[in-house]
Amino acid sequence: MAYMNQEKKAKISALMKPVLKKYGVKATLAVRNNSTIVLNIKSGKIDFFTEQVSNQSWQDRYIDVNPYHFESHFTGVAKAFLIEAFAAMKGIGWFDNSDIQSDYFNTAFYTQVNVGNYAKPYEVV
Repeated sequence: MAYMNQEKKAKISALMKPVLKKYGVKATLAVRNNSTIVLNIKSGKIDFFTEQVSNQSWQDRYIDVNPYHFESHFTGVAKAFLIEAFAAMKGIGWFDNSDIQSDYFNTAFYTQVNVGNYAKPYEVV
């Protein structure tokens, strides 16, 4: 059963800080529904909108990154950042023994990355 709490979030935060500093990105971590760790990217040096393979954002305001196929949706520095960010988010004992065909879901926790949001778009600085 997927479970995320503030203690796990603190451990992930310690792993995430060097990645954010390396790429010059400002972001926050949040726990949603005690099952998901969410990385909310607010601003940074990376232009996620120009490094998308296909423009799937809403008028270049925000992007909900697909955690399963992000490697094929981004290129360049954005792709490199997301690879390291997801590795940091999963760095505390993440596992996924799910079997979709039999409708069996068994994972340590879910991951989500948002680049900006509807109310406050991502800013390239």
